[in-house]
Amino acid sequence: MDQVRIGVIGLGWRAGVTKYWHQPNGRSIVVAGADIDPVRLQKFRERINPDADVTLDYRELLERKDIDAIAVMTPDHCHEEHAVAALRAGKHVYCEKPLAITVEGCDRILEAWRESGKHFMIGFNMRYMNMYRTMKEIVDSGEIGEVKAVWVRHFVGLGSDYYYHSWHGSSRHTTSLLLQKGSHDIDIIHWITGRYAVKVAAFGGVDYFGGNKPNDLTCPACSEKDTCPEARFGPLVQCAFREEIDVEDNSMVLMELEGGIKASYMQCHFTPDYQRNYTIIGTKGRVENSEPDNKVYVKSRKSNRWLDLSDRVYEIKKAEGSHNGADPKICEDFIDMILKGKEPVAQPIAGRMSVAVSCAATESMRAGGKVVRVKEPAPWMIGANGFTAAEKR
Repeated sequence: MDQVRIGVIGLGWRAGVTKYWHQPNGRSIVVAGADIDPVRLQKFRERINPDADVTLDYRELLERKDIDAIAVMTPDHCHEEHAVAALRAGKHVYCEKPLAITVEGCDRILEAWRESGKHFMIGFNMRYMNMYRTMKEIVDSGEIGEVKAVWVRHFVGLGSDYYYHSWHGSSRHTTSLLLQKGSHDIDIIHWITGRYAVKVAAFGGVDYFGGNKPNDLTCPACSEKDTCPEARFGPLVQCAFREEIDVEDNSMVLMELEGGIKASYMQCHFTPDYQRNYTIIGTKGRVENSEPDNKVYVKSRKSNRWLDLSDRVYEIKKAEGSHNGADPKICEDFIDMILKGKEPVAQPIAGRMSVAVSCAATESMRAGGKVVRVKEPAPWMIGANGFTAAEKR
């Protein structure tokens, strides 16, 4: 095979990343798309490939012998159905995060992957961002010593824009935003430390969004649209204060990782700014990032070693492409995986473990903060077809 022919299931906002695969004279080409919304079918042709075949029934893509791979870009609660169906149809699969909205759903996807013999990639694009790659390399170098603590703060300043004016606000579609949004951060904690969380305790609440507005109310039709601070008039316009909203907009998780590493994750969806702040503390120092400044700082403990006599600042280079250059890189890796057999930066088990931790945290949060153990993976997942040395060191 010299060129991978790709079909896309789900043509919403995230499907825009497929532009990096559409290289008619290159190694991959996007040939078809499926969505239940006819408007999105037309926009997909306009934005990605005017000659693409489009359909309202995703199963038509799976029946085509000329499609080698499927990109699953549908809402979270649909990932399991679409990924399993694509794998059983003999397609290579790229699946957006989170892998699924339940641990059981993740395990069914991984079982289908094992049985298929095909390549599978989870869309953890944060692993491809220069900032977090730099932080991982610093930790792996031993510069801060043995990791003992991780603190992560996630300021989601666009909370209503992307999460409470749409399907994300309902737990039946997401389980929780600790899973939907937090799956990235929990994965980065796992990846940088090289350890998975084994037990969690969490607290949270619906502290700002939600309320008693009708579920069918939209911002343009609302009598309070001129005074409401969350009124929106773009593509996502469901009322952010509607009755069905039941996913926490303010949450905190404490985790114990393998090897006794302590970690915390805080997520708030009504902050005025948008950024992630990571602090990783080891026995010889700590590393911390600043997304607004695009820098990574290394603070060293003072001793008689020359390495510890100064602190360091890393200027993170900007990269071309969406998500700070991560999207074109992960798309290229997916093609390399199929054509060259390259190991992905994130193995499928990473997607499962991120969801498992998020589900345990959600259970704890909704039970008053009790300690909950993370569901362990099946034995077959820990080995050549699951973990790699890079995933579990």
